[in-house]
Amino acid sequence: MDYVDRLTALRIDRDVTQKEIAALLGCQQSAVSKYEKRRVPYRVEDVRTLCLFYHVSADYVLGLPQEPGR
Repeated sequence: MDYVDRLTALRIDRDVTQKEIAALLGCQQSAVSKYEKRRVPYRVEDVRTLCLFYHVSADYVLGLPQEPGR
């Protein structure tokens, strides 16, 4: 599972529509669709915004391992 899969899963698990994410990111729904279909990569600013929105760390979204004692 990569960061696109994680962001898509978070959206679906939280019952948020692509249109709602588009409003949050200040773009069109079609842009969110392109992100999720991997036609266009997410911008770093958008990943940050989505991490804050979903209350998850960028480490989680990017699939980075957690260090012991962290």
